[in-house]
Amino acid sequence: MPTTTELLIDTPAGAQLRAALVEPDGPGPHPGVVVLHEAFGLNDDMRRICQRFAAEGYTALAPDLYSAGNRLRCLSAMLLGPEQPQSLALVETARRHLAALPGVDERRLAVIGFCMGGGFALAFAARGGVKAASVNYGAVPKKADHLRGVCPVVASYGQKDRLFLSHARRLEQHLADLGVPHDVKVYENVGHSFLSYDNGPAWMTKLPSPLHAGYSEAEAEDAWKRILAFFAEHVTA
Repeated sequence: MPTTTELLIDTPAGAQLRAALVEPDGPGPHPGVVVLHEAFGLNDDMRRICQRFAAEGYTALAPDLYSAGNRLRCLSAMLLGPEQPQSLALVETARRHLAALPGVDERRLAVIGFCMGGGFALAFAARGGVKAASVNYGAVPKKADHLRGVCPVVASYGQKDRLFLSHARRLEQHLADLGVPHDVKVYENVGHSFLSYDNGPAWMTKLPSPLHAGYSEAEAEDAWKRILAFFAEHVTA
């Protein structure tokens, strides 16, 4: 299993951004991917996802968007819209650090996000700097103009996720209207966070919720195949 390295990255604002880095075997240059976490923060599940990307030949960097104690701001952005300059500035700091690593090809970068991070990944992808984005059960702006200039997008949602299902339909329409290459899929038998092992404390997952969150291996593996194939076409080709 690839080794995970914990980092502290200096930001332009003079603070430090915590992050986890996982590098593939071999000298490179490798493609890179920025991994944006769910509302639970940079946990072992996000490190696992970085390790999986490394096993596929990507250098993966997962920033902790709560590094400056901005958990409330990030969560508010998830509910009100992910276009928050402070959070996106942290993503850009992570992207620049990743691009500057000696074993990384700065021309072949992607971003992936989950839940809260999915919304940030989509908003960030409209700003340039990455060749493809993977949006997993993330928030989508109401107006297509907010995504003008976005790179190709692969996205996954769950049919049982009552809070974010409409975002899947909206994303499909926006990307079609903008003429952006995309693959948006809604999985019938799952809800929110079906790609993640860790969905919070056990008691939380037992409470009634419109999210119907929970890991599902079959759908998760299908989503992984689509993500990797999409990145192979738009990032590493």
